[in-house]
Amino acid sequence: MPLEGREGGFCGELSYAAAFARALLDPDLATPTAVAGPKSKAAVKRYNVYRNNVTVSLINALAAAFPATLRITGVDFFRAMARFYVRATPPRSPLLFDYGRDFPDFIERYEYAQSVPWLADVARIERVWLDAYHAADVQPLMPHDLAAIPSDRLVNTVLKPHPATRVIRSRFSAVTIFTASRSDGPDSHLEVVEPEDALVTRPALEVEVRRLPPGGAIFLSHLITGESLGASASAAFSESPSFDLPANIRGLLEAGAFTTVLLRGKLTPCSGKSPATYGMPSGGAFNG
Repeated sequence: MPLEGREGGFCGELSYAAAFARALLDPDLATPTAVAGPKSKAAVKRYNVYRNNVTVSLINALAAAFPATLRITGVDFFRAMARFYVRATPPRSPLLFDYGRDFPDFIERYEYAQSVPWLADVARIERVWLDAYHAADVQPLMPHDLAAIPSDRLVNTVLKPHPATRVIRSRFSAVTIFTASRSDGPDSHLEVVEPEDALVTRPALEVEVRRLPPGGAIFLSHLITGESLGASASAAFSESPSFDLPANIRGLLEAGAFTTVLLRGKLTPCSGKSPATYGMPSGGAFNG
C-alpha cells in the first residue's frame, strides 16, 4: 500500500504508479520508498513477490506466443533469454498478446542465440502468425472476381490485402523449420540451407503459413503497399527472372491474401506497358 501522507489527487496517483512500476522489471533496483505495508512498515518482501509474478507472467506470455521458438531452444534456454528481454522491454500495451512484438529482433542480437541464426526468422513468422490470428474477419477475394477484369486492365489493377496477410523474408529455411517445430510429431533433423519466404494468411478460421515461390515475396510486398499488378510484377521479375506471374497470383488468391479489386483509371509511368510485357495472362487464367 502507499505511504500515508503522499501527495493526493490525480498527479499524486500518477507519481505513485510511476514509482511503483519503475523497479518492477529490474531486480537490481531497491523497493520504491513510496511502497509500504500496513502501518507504514517496509514492504520489500511483498514487493519482490509482486515483481517476480510480473516477470513470470510476461515470460509465460512470450512462451505462449512463440511455441516453436520454445521447442527449438528448450524451456530453460527460452526462459533465460526471455527474462533478459523482459527486463529490457517493459510492456507498452495492456494486451498480453501484443507483448513481444520486437522479441525476434532481440533474439537476433542475443549473444547465446548466435549459433542458431535462423531462430529470429522463425520467431518473426510466429509473431505475424499471432497478428494474423487476431486480424479482422473479411471475405477473401475469389478467383472469379479477378477473372472478370479485361486483360488490358490487369496491369493497372490494385489488390487490397486481407487484414491477416503478412510476408516474412528469410535467408534460411524458416518456413520448413517453423512448420516442423509447430507440429505434434517427433523432432527430426532438418537441412537449413535454402532461403524461404513465408506467406501468412487467415482466409477462414485457421492461420495458414506457406512458402512463397521465387519472386513471390517481392511481388506481394509491392502489392501490399498499394502498387499495381504491373508495377509489382516488374519488381518481381527484376529480382527473380524465373518469376511465374500467373502461378503466383493463383497461389495468392488460393491463400486468401486479398479482399478487393481496385481499377486505376489510367496507366501510370511505372506500368504504362502492355499486359504481355509482364507475362500478364487473361483473367480466366486465374480460375485454374
